[in-house]
Amino acid sequence: MPPLVVAASLVSVEALVLLALGVLELANLRVIRLTMGLTTSVFFLAAAAGLAWCAWSLWKVRRWARGPVVMAQLIQLGLAWNFRDVGTLVLPLSLALVALVVIVGLLHPATTEVLEQDARLDP
Repeated sequence: MPPLVVAASLVSVEALVLLALGVLELANLRVIRLTMGLTTSVFFLAAAAGLAWCAWSLWKVRRWARGPVVMAQLIQLGLAWNFRDVGTLVLPLSLALVALVVIVGLLHPATTEVLEQDARLDP
């Protein structure tokens, strides 16, 4: 179960980062780019809520949460690849490392076993 706990914890941190980005975007709204700022804020806040819900569901050992989280990590790996030329490697390497740790944690045999027990309990 430790791989699942690590994965759920990192997804919680990702949700907090997205929440912070959404709040910062709201704090920097300007009339000249109001539509872009609002839609970006809503996107970050919705993504944060979705990831937080999935992280909570992983903590509660709900099997359904694995799919959306793996998808989010694959998107994060794509973002890491796109950020590889931003000047410093800290951001892309951090994004990639966290995404890979979460994916490995969710696909670990111990996690699969625990999540399959949840599937057997659901009618």
